[in-house]
Amino acid sequence: MKTREVEKMNEQTSAAQNMTQMSQNMQQQAGPYIVPTQAKPVKEDTEETKRMKEEFGFFGPVTFLYALFYAFCMFKNGSGVTFPFFIAASLLYLCFSLSKLGLTLKKGSGFYMMSMILLSVSTFCTDDMRIIVFNKAGIFLLMMSLLLKQFYDTSKWKFGKYVGSIFWMIFASLGELVRPFADAAGYFKSGRGKNNKNVWYIGLGVVLAVPLVIVVVALLAGADAVFRQLTNTVLRGINIGNLFNVFFRISFIFFASYLLIAYLCKHSMSEDVKDHRKGEPVLAITITGLLSVIYLLFSGIQILGLFLGKLQLPEGYTYAQYAREGFFQLLAVSILNLIIVLVCMSFFRESKVLKIILTIMSLCTFIMIVSSAMRMVIYIRFYYLTFLRILVLWALALLFVLFLGVVAGIFRERFPLFRYSMVVVTILYLVLSFSHPDYIIASVNVANAPKKGVQWQAGEFFLAESPYSDYSYLSNLSADAAPVLIPYMRGLGYDFRERFLDDLYENGYRRWSQDGFGYYYLGHLQESTENFGIRTYNVSRHMALKQIAQSKEGVPKVMK
Repeated sequence: MKTREVEKMNEQTSAAQNMTQMSQNMQQQAGPYIVPTQAKPVKEDTEETKRMKEEFGFFGPVTFLYALFYAFCMFKNGSGVTFPFFIAASLLYLCFSLSKLGLTLKKGSGFYMMSMILLSVSTFCTDDMRIIVFNKAGIFLLMMSLLLKQFYDTSKWKFGKYVGSIFWMIFASLGELVRPFADAAGYFKSGRGKNNKNVWYIGLGVVLAVPLVIVVVALLAGADAVFRQLTNTVLRGINIGNLFNVFFRISFIFFASYLLIAYLCKHSMSEDVKDHRKGEPVLAITITGLLSVIYLLFSGIQILGLFLGKLQLPEGYTYAQYAREGFFQLLAVSILNLIIVLVCMSFFRESKVLKIILTIMSLCTFIMIVSSAMRMVIYIRFYYLTFLRILVLWALALLFVLFLGVVAGIFRERFPLFRYSMVVVTILYLVLSFSHPDYIIASVNVANAPKKGVQWQAGEFFLAESPYSDYSYLSNLSADAAPVLIPYMRGLGYDFRERFLDDLYENGYRRWSQDGFGYYYLGHLQESTENFGIRTYNVSRHMALKQIAQSKEGVPKVMK
């Protein structure tokens, strides 16, 4: 019995082998026109992508409402009280979207969200356009980083990976341009949109009716003078430019928001972080070693000359001239050193000698940073404050703290340098943003400017050799400086009843003179507060208007 069973099994095996051989022969004879028996697997939708398609009844309307709210908040209002509400709405939109996708906020997200809220509050508290632009750039980068954090494991990502992913995410999301339309079609085709079908038809009807209403109103206005007068009264504040502006804002935010979420749901970017440290350390040691010798010599000169004051200055140089020549160059070298150290840490194999040299470079950079800061302080003592000089001091402080993290990263491979850097940059920038640089500039400079009835003495204020006299710079400061400039102008006898933008030159006022710069400053305030209201309310502009109102009330009766 056993022998027969074995024989049957051998026969079956032999038959199967023969069938396989015949199949292979047929494929070889048929050539490339035979379709493979196993097709290449098609990449399936992720769980988040499926949920987004199924929940189009949420994502479509809510994204559109979010875009409408953006247009309401930001239309001709880049720094009003509505800006924090828009940022809060953006974070709520993100939270609700994650909930519908079955995701939860990850640990550490609160730092991103709180920083964005603080930057938005700073934006409506200042009138300084430079700070406003920096705030919005910071909010954008924080939002992009927050999105990546929610959809990917970014715990091991480094600076290059983050930056590359942000740029790739922005451009790659354009490939999802048809997704809103495809998701809407699939949603209604599946019957899930049957319950709120009438709502969608009403919305579509409104969109289609708008151009018809415009044409009909235009025709009727041309047919009847009374109707034309009525429509002109109603539509006085509406023009084609404003309509196009609002339409563009709504469309842009709708598609930008929907496409970003749709692309992130695909999880198409790799989370892996490759180890690029394959370079020969001898090459890095040679380059950084030569630089370190130069840096050690330079650092010695700084310690002897600038810190200890034991070095003779070149002939014909004052301390102010000596300081003026160096701080921008030293700032550039400090930034270059930061790049060199990070490149060596990222692309060259580990070496004890290289670590020692990089540490020496970092220590020398600390000396350069301090030297540059001292030069800037000396220069400010003689030539007073500007926004650029404050920004340089802030950048030097930031570099100093960043290099502390770099030194820690040299000796501890697992030190989270990118997260450390992001936290440091965010916190230090928040300090700069809320400090109102223009207020600081005005406070220091005006305190050292000539005043009526007061004789200025050299060296009495701020250790300067001469009184402050750059009134043209003061005339261009933002409303942040109003609490300082307006009382100063009041002490100089300015007439706050004038129309500040009318015929300034014809009246003999000059921007660079003590008795004329204030009218140009008030003219800028008048321009920036023309549309001041509830929606465009700004703390800094409100304080400036309050100062002007108090100054007008204080005008003597004989002048009225």
